[in-house]
Amino acid sequence: MLAEKPLYQKNWLLFLGILFISFNLRPSITAVGPLIPMIREDLGLSNGWAGFLTTFPLLTFATFSLFSARIGKAMGNSQALMLGMALILLGTLVRVLGGSLVLFLGTGLTGIGIVICNVLLIPLIKNRMPSKIGIVTASYTTGMTFLAAVASGISAPLAIDLNLGWRGSLVSWAGLLVLGIILWIPQLKFRAAVNHAENSVAKVNVWKSRLAWNVSMFMGVQSLLFFTLVAWLPDMMISRGLSATEAGVLVSVMQIIGLIGSFLAPIIAVRFKDQVGLINVLGFMYIIGFCSLFFDELWVNYVGLAIVGLGLGSSVSLAYTLIGLRTKMEKTTASLSGMVQSTGYYLAALGPLLFGIAFDLFQNWNFLIYLTLTCSVLFIYFGTKAGKSAQI
Repeated sequence: MLAEKPLYQKNWLLFLGILFISFNLRPSITAVGPLIPMIREDLGLSNGWAGFLTTFPLLTFATFSLFSARIGKAMGNSQALMLGMALILLGTLVRVLGGSLVLFLGTGLTGIGIVICNVLLIPLIKNRMPSKIGIVTASYTTGMTFLAAVASGISAPLAIDLNLGWRGSLVSWAGLLVLGIILWIPQLKFRAAVNHAENSVAKVNVWKSRLAWNVSMFMGVQSLLFFTLVAWLPDMMISRGLSATEAGVLVSVMQIIGLIGSFLAPIIAVRFKDQVGLINVLGFMYIIGFCSLFFDELWVNYVGLAIVGLGLGSSVSLAYTLIGLRTKMEKTTASLSGMVQSTGYYLAALGPLLFGIAFDLFQNWNFLIYLTLTCSVLFIYFGTKAGKSAQI
C-alpha cells in the first residue's frame, strides 16, 4: 500500500498557498490611492510626498529584487516566501501607528516583503509545478489583480462609510495576511533537491543579456503604467466631479475587468512560439484607452478605462510569464526574475513621483495622459523585442 503524500507535497495545498500569497501582494499598495487625499490632509503632505508614498514601495521592490534570489537560495524558496509574508504583515501594522515617518517606514517593510514573494514565486512554480506554468501563473496573477481591484474599491468606503479612517482602512488587510501565512506553514517542510545537472552548467550573467534587458524594460513600462494610474487616477477623476468613493470604485472596476486578461494572457501566450502579436494588440488597446481621457464626457472615460483595465491585467501576467518562457534553467529564472523586477520597478517608481511633482508645478491633469501615451509606445517597442522566441 502506497504511503500518503505529506501535506506539503499535495498540489492542491501548494496551489492554494500560492493563491493566497498572490492575494496579499497588491492591497497594501492599491488601497493607498483612494486614501491619498485623506492622508495628505491628515499628515500635511505635498502632492510630491503623497506621490512618493506609492513610489516608495516600488523603490524597495527595485532594490531588494537584487537580493531576493540570494535569500531564496540561502533559505529555500518556500521559507523565504514565509519571510516575505511576515514582513508585509509587520509593515501593515507599523505604518498606521504614527506620523509620516512611521508611515513611510511601514510602507518600506511591506515593499520588501512583497518583492521577496514577487521574485521567488516564479522559480518556485517552475520547479514544483513545471507542467502547469501557464495555468498557475494565470491564477496567481489573476488573484493578485483581483485583490488589487478590491482594495482600490473598498479602501475609501472602509475609511468613510465605516468610519475607520485611513489608518483603520489600511490595517484591515492584516487579517488576509494572517490567513495566507497559516496556509503557507505546511510548505516550510519542503526542501528542494539539489539539481546536479543544472549546477554543472556555467552560471548565466543575465545582466549582460540583451534579451534580459528587453524583458526588464517591458516589465518596467507596464509597471509604471499600473502604479501611476493606481496612485493618481482617483485624484484625476475626483477633479472631474466624482466622489472619493466613486473614484475608488472606478479604479476597482477597471482592475476587475483586467481579471479577464490577467487569466487568459498566460494561457494564450504559452500556446505560441512568440508573443509579439499579443503584445502589439495590448499596446494599441492602451493608446485607444488613454486617448479617451482627453474627452470631458465621463462615459467616454469609462469605456476607455475599461479597455485600459483589460490591457493592464493582461500585461502584468504576460510580463511574469515571459520570465519563465525566456529562461532554460531554474537558477537563471530566479536571476532573471530579480533583474527584471529590480530594473523594472526602478522605472515604475519614477511614474507616481514625477507626475506628482509635475502636477505641483503645472496643475494640469493632461500630463498624466501624456505620460501614459508615451509609456504605451515604449510598451510596444520593448514588448516586440521581449516577445520574440529566444531563451537565456
